[in-house]
This record gives sequence, C-alpha cells and structure tokens, in this order.
Amino acid sequence: METVVLLSKGMVDNRKVKVDFSLEDMDLSEFKGKATYEQIKVYVLEQTGLKVSNLYIAQIKKKCGLDVGENFNLPKSENAKQPKCTPEKEEAIMQAFKHFGII
Repeated sequence: METVVLLSKGMVDNRKVKVDFSLEDMDLSEFKGKATYEQIKVYVLEQTGLKVSNLYIAQIKKKCGLDVGENFNLPKSENAKQPKCTPEKEEAIMQAFKHFGII
C-alpha cells in the first residue's frame, strides 16, 4: 500500500514515475453502502430542508444495528442528557440510508 501511495505521488528516488491504473477490473463491492456523515447531512438538507446532526445519524445507525465509530467527544458526566432524533428527521435519515445503499 505504501509503495502505491509513493508511486502515485511520483516520489521514488527523486524521480518522477507515471502510474496508470484502471478501476474497471477492481472489485469495488466493499465500498458500496458507504457514505460519510457529511454526505448524509447534505442529502437530507437537499431533499427535505431539514438539518440533522452527527448525533442523530449515529442514533439511527445504532437503531438499525449498523456499525458506529468511536465517539471522542464524550460528555463529562455519565448522566448527561442527549437530545433524541425526532420522527421526522429519523425518516429523512432513513431515506438517505436507502439512497446511499446503507440499508
């Protein structure tokens, strides 16, 4: 992997190296059903006019049994209250999940 990155940047022994490759023969199935939180937020805003937060997206992912990354912005107290996603926003996020092939 590191070699490919270095080659693609043309940084091998101070010489330029041209690398041509095609995605036609590659298996890209593992990338289907992936979307960033930002892509989901933009899609929901464009389709419904609703603004959703990363917290709401994560709540709906958990509700669907999907993998949610580690949260590094944890509350300071254990009993901190978190807002719950409204049904309207939940439906919009679910539509985004369907659009991106996540569910």
